[in-house]
Amino acid sequence: MGWLKRNLIFVIGGALAVGLLAASGFYIYKDWARNSAASAKLNENYATLKSLQQQKPAPGNNKVNNTAIAKEQDQQVQAWINSARKYFRPVPAVPSGAVTSEAFASALRRTVDQLQHEADGASVTLPPKYDFSFSAQRQLVKFAAGSLPPLAVQLGEVKTLAELIFSTRVNALDGIQRIRVSEDDTAGPQGDYTDEHSVTNDLAVITPYVVTFRCFTPELARVISAFATSSNTLLIKAINVRPAGAADMEESAESANQAATAAAFYGRYARRRMPPAFAPPAAVPAASRGGMQMVLKEQLLRVTMEVGFVNLLPKS
Repeated sequence: MGWLKRNLIFVIGGALAVGLLAASGFYIYKDWARNSAASAKLNENYATLKSLQQQKPAPGNNKVNNTAIAKEQDQQVQAWINSARKYFRPVPAVPSGAVTSEAFASALRRTVDQLQHEADGASVTLPPKYDFSFSAQRQLVKFAAGSLPPLAVQLGEVKTLAELIFSTRVNALDGIQRIRVSEDDTAGPQGDYTDEHSVTNDLAVITPYVVTFRCFTPELARVISAFATSSNTLLIKAINVRPAGAADMEESAESANQAATAAAFYGRYARRRMPPAFAPPAAVPAASRGGMQMVLKEQLLRVTMEVGFVNLLPKS
């Protein structure tokens, strides 16, 4: 104890020196660890740079700056996307904005009347009292909850589709089919609807429709051209073309079979009672005509076309 008292200053100085040495050692160790981590990161960056330089295309060198070229090309792509967006304009809903039952009922009646007058002006024949696939909603004034927005969108798309068909002056519009979007659609006629469903991907929603019309081949070409040049993107998924007469025969096949059965029955009954002198004469084959033989004859076609409206998803 006496020695500590005599050398107290020396002991305190020694303790401070030891503490400073320990602190400096810890600081050196900490910096060494940080330097080691920085060195490892630097080596990793060197390895990444070396691998990039060996890739094709590489970031570039003193003569070619591929990074700047990539940025320029990205700007060109963005400019093309902006210019192509005008071809993907959504079809305005009818009516637009907030939709009420009264507003939709009035817009539906007005739109159907307008389309019927446009069909008359274009000399396009429609089915009697045709409601353009809205037979279930034509006489309603109140609609199922939540169905008004999709019905307004469909009315706008059906209007656009019908006007495109009218602009090509086809002979007749047999019908337009849409998907069911309302509880009211369950009471509508089957001919107003298609069993397809909307398809949603990462970019857009594709809403299907089926349109059936009668025309000749020039009008069919004009319909396809009108769809291709429309500002509202329409995809033609399938086309079924057949002679209009064959389609009519298929639709009346059952009635024709019944008529043939009745004719056969009454024919046998008449022959059984008809005297031989009044038997019908045998058919005489028509004499062949001379001249050139007809190879191709234009005939009326019945076209069933599956199309889809493309509506881009909003930007996230």
